[in-house]
Amino acid sequence: MPDDEVDRGRTFGAVARAYDDHRPAYPDAAVDAALAGTPERPRVLDLGAGTGKLTRVLTARGLDVVAVEPDPAMLAVLRERSPGVEARTGSAERIPLPDGHVDAVLVGQALHWFDLDRAAPEMARVLRPGGVLAGLWNGGDDDVAWIREFGELTVRGRRVPDNPAGGGNATPHPGSPWFVDDAEDRVTWGRPTTVDEHLADIATHSWALLSTQQDRDAVFAAAREFLTGRVADADGRFTMPMRTIVRRSRRL
Repeated sequence: MPDDEVDRGRTFGAVARAYDDHRPAYPDAAVDAALAGTPERPRVLDLGAGTGKLTRVLTARGLDVVAVEPDPAMLAVLRERSPGVEARTGSAERIPLPDGHVDAVLVGQALHWFDLDRAAPEMARVLRPGGVLAGLWNGGDDDVAWIREFGELTVRGRRVPDNPAGGGNATPHPGSPWFVDDAEDRVTWGRPTTVDEHLADIATHSWALLSTQQDRDAVFAAAREFLTGRVADADGRFTMPMRTIVRRSRRL
């Protein structure tokens, strides 16, 4: 992974609580797709677990989950807000679990940060034969015209681009000799939110964290004007059209 992308991946700890407060969780249909082909009650590794957005969805199902996260600030929020979950310091390139320990490795909004040359054999090592690796990415549903228009608006004038792999579409998935690519699913759903809440979500994205205050303020002012004038009701409420990409592979 290039050094500038590594730097991006280290930005989130400074806003760990805001990240957990404002980022969306994962819809049940997306988690169903990610866990397809696993036992009825799989043991799951949430890798690159961050503050536990996906962890809590998994534990709410009564699953046996271990969360692994390298950033101490993100991990601290996970432990605080997901009490009782087995949470360990570690990375995709060095997973602190024994061989064949889990039935599934799920990666929410993080696979694009991994050094796959090192992470792929590690993920395969901790999976049982036939186990599932699934990456999940949340984003606006770009089949909706105003989502595309809003995305173009928020890119204008920015000096820090989006992570090109952050939306899942451009993210490579590990293959041979460890995995065979099984399927990709796209789950669409609606997220009730407000203009302020959505802007708070955007503020936790890496481009915003790496931008100057002046650039951020300009983008957020344009975004607020668009959402207030075109999308939200008089109270600032609207439903954000979302899509979750789920890419799933099976361990050979």
